[in-house]
Amino acid sequence: MWNFFQTISKKSIGVDIGTSSIKIVELAKVGRKIRLENYGEARAKTLLRKSSTNEDTSTLLLSSDEISQVIMSILEKANITTKKAVFSIPDFASFFTTFYLPPMSSKELDQAVLYEAKEHIPVPLSKVTLDWDIIEGRTTENKRQKPVPIRILLVAAPNQIVQQYSDIANKSGLELEALEVEEMALSEALIKGDDKNKVVCILDIGARSTTINIVDKGVLKSSYSFDISGAKFTETIANSLHISYNEAESLKQKIGLSDQYQVKNVLFPLLAATLSDIEKIFKNFEQSSKEKIEKVIVAGGSALLPDLIKKVSDYFQLKYGVEVANPFSDIVYPSILKDTLLKVGPRYVIAVGNALRGIEEQ
Repeated sequence: MWNFFQTISKKSIGVDIGTSSIKIVELAKVGRKIRLENYGEARAKTLLRKSSTNEDTSTLLLSSDEISQVIMSILEKANITTKKAVFSIPDFASFFTTFYLPPMSSKELDQAVLYEAKEHIPVPLSKVTLDWDIIEGRTTENKRQKPVPIRILLVAAPNQIVQQYSDIANKSGLELEALEVEEMALSEALIKGDDKNKVVCILDIGARSTTINIVDKGVLKSSYSFDISGAKFTETIANSLHISYNEAESLKQKIGLSDQYQVKNVLFPLLAATLSDIEKIFKNFEQSSKEKIEKVIVAGGSALLPDLIKKVSDYFQLKYGVEVANPFSDIVYPSILKDTLLKVGPRYVIAVGNALRGIEEQ
């Protein structure tokens, strides 16, 4: 007998190996709703290190065995039993670009993308894993439609990094469904509802780097990376006030950019320079696309610094303003977790985006 009213649940976990922590989120799709099953995090001083060479853009400071042990510990403590997983590759461990191609057929497109990729990827193609998608235009199979240029979104990751993450998943007892670049995971987790009809910038201020990702009506159009980071904020406070790193971190979290303490005078020049650089990116985008940035969503561990959102909002004066990232906003979870998830949400954006991608893959 068939049970016509049975609800089928699809589950996936998203794994984010960041520069200073590993975060895991388990989501389930039940009917039309996405439900939070479990989540967990383990922190370390440094897990990833950015390399100064082009061929190896990041290095895992811990071995695959050590990282898999940390992942298995999180899975056990958070009581996460799902095996299907999506991992994210850090922004500085991947190459990301867009380019235009003239009108052509699907058969011609594969070779054209590979040829053009050689001009954009700074290492031999034999050393990277490529993926690409059409984000504007269409191929010429439909003769009734006018031929138009095709815009390609190209992503590449060093084979060494891909293999490392595959090994980690395998040693953790997980089934690797996909590898996602952080830029796509951010968009997956945060661009929803009305934001799919807007031009949105996702400003992700991580522990070791910051990315600016412009999403135009649900399509990721461009991404840029800066060395400014949460750690840089803390180091600047420590050096300027002659205090320890831990004391500086505590001041940053408690005081941030508010007017209560001299921390603001230390951090604001750094923030102002960053906002000026972001403004230049916005202007370049607006000149090339003839569209304006309408909203900024701030993600990452520094998103909740006191007065940060106000400072960014005052600087840009956008149509739909500036807000803190909340990847759990349309996910079902126990009401008792609301305050906690609002606090940790900006840090968990990539893990949530990975888990959402995993559900889509099933």
